[in-house]
Amino acid sequence: MSNRMRTTLTAAACVFVLAACGGGNQTAARQGEGTGQPARELAGDVKVDGSSTVAPLATAAAELFAEQQAKVRVTVGTSGTGGGFEKFCNGETDISNASRQIEAEEVAACKAKGVNYAEFTVANDALTVVVHKDNTWATCLTVDQLKKMWSPGSKVTTWDQIDAKFPKEPLKLFGPGTDSGTFDYFTDVIVGEEGKSRTDYSPSEDDNVVVQGVAGTKGGLGYFGYTYFEENADQLKAVQIDSGGGCVGPSAQTAQDGTYQPLSRPLFIYPKAASLKRPEVLAFVEYFVANHKQIAEDAKFIPLNPEQEGLLQGALTKLKAAAGG
Repeated sequence: MSNRMRTTLTAAACVFVLAACGGGNQTAARQGEGTGQPARELAGDVKVDGSSTVAPLATAAAELFAEQQAKVRVTVGTSGTGGGFEKFCNGETDISNASRQIEAEEVAACKAKGVNYAEFTVANDALTVVVHKDNTWATCLTVDQLKKMWSPGSKVTTWDQIDAKFPKEPLKLFGPGTDSGTFDYFTDVIVGEEGKSRTDYSPSEDDNVVVQGVAGTKGGLGYFGYTYFEENADQLKAVQIDSGGGCVGPSAQTAQDGTYQPLSRPLFIYPKAASLKRPEVLAFVEYFVANHKQIAEDAKFIPLNPEQEGLLQGALTKLKAAAGG
């Protein structure tokens, strides 16, 4: 997948419109292999919104799908996991992207509006802690050290306050905003309570802003999805994490085998049952499920393991039944 896909993401206001060019004269379009859909041309809109972390994955799916169905217009917004669920439960979108599972209040909001859905795990991620390229001291950090940095009320302002062996370099923190599922996940597993964090850091719903902040600050530290680190590995360094069993770095292997703890995580999409009654939405969701491995690889995410693959297909079957399909 090209850098264009991610570098044009902007928080809350960013919308991708995926449509293949030159396909308007086709009389029929072939669906992706394995979708089970008839080889017929479809048209219409599919509205997707939510996590900026998952957006590149959904965008890759939409671009590949557009090669098969040129007249289906898929838009992918990035209002954050929380913002995406708000739109989803209000009936504004067909699919909600999420970098964490839907929460109780969001479940209640959807139920109140009669919105039925299913949870699809579509890829894995290794939430990555990054520092400036010239940072030679923080090669591995413990969970307790990260907690000391990020806990509410933390007074840590220099690196030597984390470890006396570190230099007295000013510590500048960058991270996602409070609407982000990445923020929710990180605060839960690092700080110990979801949504609890020191507030004197530089927040943004756009992961590229976090990248730029850390890359421009020698004492900077931030966190975001593994994809964004891979895209910017020339100007950032990934920190290994020690959760009690030794230092482990983020990678596809450590995310899939569970050794990168506690920052490996699944990524989700939440399709709406009612939307599957529209053939263009059903075709897109089935394409996503059937081609999840290629989509994850194209978007530079970590594919599902075999157990997750089986659960994904089962979730689609159940949602289609709920939609009457």
